[in-house]
Amino acid sequence: MINITDPKNCCGCTACESICGKNAITMKPDALGFLYPVVDLEKCVECGMCEKVCAFHENYDVTLNLPQAEAYAVRHKDMHELETSRSGGMFVAASDYVLELGGVVYGVGYKEHFRVAHKRAVTKEERNEFKGSKYVQSDLTGIFRQVKADLRAGLPVLFSGTPCQTSGLASFIGPRLRENLYLVDIVCHGVPGPYIWRDYVDYMEKKMGAPLEKVNFRDKQLFGWSAHRESFTAGGECKDNYTYTHLFYEHIMFRHCCEVCPFANMKRPSDITLADFWGWQNKVPGFNADNKGVSLVLVNTEKGRKLMSLVKDSLNILPTEADTNVNPNLRRPSVISPKRDSFEKDYEAHGLDYVMRHYGNVGIRYKMRVVRRKFRTLMRKISRRCGFGG
Repeated sequence: MINITDPKNCCGCTACESICGKNAITMKPDALGFLYPVVDLEKCVECGMCEKVCAFHENYDVTLNLPQAEAYAVRHKDMHELETSRSGGMFVAASDYVLELGGVVYGVGYKEHFRVAHKRAVTKEERNEFKGSKYVQSDLTGIFRQVKADLRAGLPVLFSGTPCQTSGLASFIGPRLRENLYLVDIVCHGVPGPYIWRDYVDYMEKKMGAPLEKVNFRDKQLFGWSAHRESFTAGGECKDNYTYTHLFYEHIMFRHCCEVCPFANMKRPSDITLADFWGWQNKVPGFNADNKGVSLVLVNTEKGRKLMSLVKDSLNILPTEADTNVNPNLRRPSVISPKRDSFEKDYEAHGLDYVMRHYGNVGIRYKMRVVRRKFRTLMRKISRRCGFGG
């Protein structure tokens, strides 16, 4: 029977809940909205399947992996697809192929009030909602069982998500049904809490004075591929902001397990891995001169290699190598802020406005921190120029 005593030991992938034949496991949220399994002892028969299916550990399955991942710089040839994708459009090419086979694509979209969740798509129009980054842990409720039903029906399936999600799905599906399943993971920096995003949506609606019509975590069309700036549309007006993004890069609202993520390396648990290709200037100079976006694609399995060859005609592709210096989450997990626990306690006690002012870039506290930082930088420069300090 699964029993999470340390939140670092659970990624919330729902594999344990999905495999339970007695429906004895329910995923319940913590203060930030992260889901954890809770067992109903009256329903549990202690079969142990929930513990066996858990893939969040260092011994996750890589038996299908190539001896070494193959790395490529990738850009979609269709400029519209490139401009409407987060990076280089590799996901579009791969999912187009599966959809044209009559298959199914699973990715991250929105449910009511821009709640971030995994969804099922059987058309390109439905799939288009999965384009772009969503910096929130997605809700996977019911998805793993739905994927298994599609595979049992003989449908090819492409599932995209974080590596902990793809690893959990692969373990739940098992080797017999894996043949028709294409797994695509992302190089993940860490996942923020769903409740923080929920409250931030409310905050932006109050700020803009109207219900939100569209959100974009990283608006590439307004600010270019390399920028990381949010945009929101309400009442026909579009505004940009940076508060949620600021908290994201503080590493202060991530799930606890992100600190010990076993997948932050080059042995990926998926057929293909996608990432922004930071440092492309040194590896493939000129490839992204227009700043429209470029993907780093890691081909991890023979199936991933085959998929790459099947979609290559719609892509511009250059062989390259992954640079773990500019993609540090291919080398190690993100370092969580030492203020992470106090942030959660303050959020639970006082709400989003309070933590934005005390930990974010809103209000006089943040402005004073900026002033003090600039002053210290100035004093160090003066000290060096004058020969002080040794």
